[in-house]
Amino acid sequence: MIQEVLPGNYSRTIQIPASKSDGQRALLAAALAKGKSYIYQLGNSKDELAMLQCIEQLGAKTTRNGETLEVEGITEFPNASSLHCGESGLTSRLLIAVCAMHPGDFLISGEGSLLTRSMEFYADLFKQHNLKFTFEENNTLPLYLRGGIQPGEIVVDGSQSSQYISGLLMGLPLLQRDSILVVEKSVSTPYIQMTLTTLKAFGITINQEGNRYLILGNRTYQPVKYTVEGDWSSASYWLVASALGQDINVQGLSLESLQADKAILEAFENAHCTILQSENGIQINGTQRKSFEFDATNCPDLFPALATFASLIPGVSTIKGVHRLQNKESNRGKVLQTEFEKLGVRIDLDADVMHIHGQSTISGGEINAHNDHRIAMCFGVLGMFTESPISINGAESVAKSYPNFWEFFL
Repeated sequence: MIQEVLPGNYSRTIQIPASKSDGQRALLAAALAKGKSYIYQLGNSKDELAMLQCIEQLGAKTTRNGETLEVEGITEFPNASSLHCGESGLTSRLLIAVCAMHPGDFLISGEGSLLTRSMEFYADLFKQHNLKFTFEENNTLPLYLRGGIQPGEIVVDGSQSSQYISGLLMGLPLLQRDSILVVEKSVSTPYIQMTLTTLKAFGITINQEGNRYLILGNRTYQPVKYTVEGDWSSASYWLVASALGQDINVQGLSLESLQADKAILEAFENAHCTILQSENGIQINGTQRKSFEFDATNCPDLFPALATFASLIPGVSTIKGVHRLQNKESNRGKVLQTEFEKLGVRIDLDADVMHIHGQSTISGGEINAHNDHRIAMCFGVLGMFTESPISINGAESVAKSYPNFWEFFL
């Protein structure tokens, strides 16, 4: 699908969709609870639908009634199951950990870019615990796993992704005895805190002492009523559009959220923007914007939106954390560099730092989204400000997280 975005003035009030990160965690927690949970305001992104399908394959029963999803938890975890995770990295990494806690045979697969994303973390973990498993070449899905991790002290390298840590935090309470999870070189810690908050909502309390998580075994998830937060990741694009001068009011966000991408407000402050909050939502006044520095190591999903923002600020802006971009839906650092270059914008990648050479004007043109939802959305926003239209090849990729994104431009 090719989506053309025309430059011009846009005036909109946008209700932000639910956080797929929050929703996927809540779905799995509800599936592990004994009884019926009610999840409110769940989104309909492909990633959330992938998790929904997988918990049903594990034995949960779900019924959707408007914006409410009823989840009847798994009564008995299956001895064997085949789970298809779509292109969702979070779904796969949470489910692999939970399946690893249960004796039985599991096949976890996916499609598209997920089949190229490394699962080396789990390969190392399973070797340490003498589990029987088989990955495809380069430790990628599909995965065959015979579960049965034993409780005790588990020491892991957390530098690859917080999603692995979240998976273990959700799975280890299901073991019969206590465990201690020691995480070295932890990254994206806000996402780990999100997981701990979700667990607490479903009756699982984990005590943290520095990089050690003390996890009681033989815990039982409790059925609850749970409301999914608005998504700061999706909001980042519209907030950038607001900061660049569009009359856009963003509704549905919580300033108390633990989502990592709320840190975009810090980036705006670094760029001398003013955050305007009212009962009607959030806007960003960027009339005094300047080139900025920002560390996105713990919130790497902000790179595409911030690259768009920086490209229209004369001067050089720098964003740290490029190493976190390699194992995404695309190699986002390289893709951003390649696609912005097509529009005449120079991006340098210097080790772990991205340098964006901003301009006062940008010509339009054709770009490729590389089947990456966040790349498609960042150029969609850029198209509002270019001198001529932008055509985005692969625009359908937004369905992974934000299926209704292009309706804004109708």
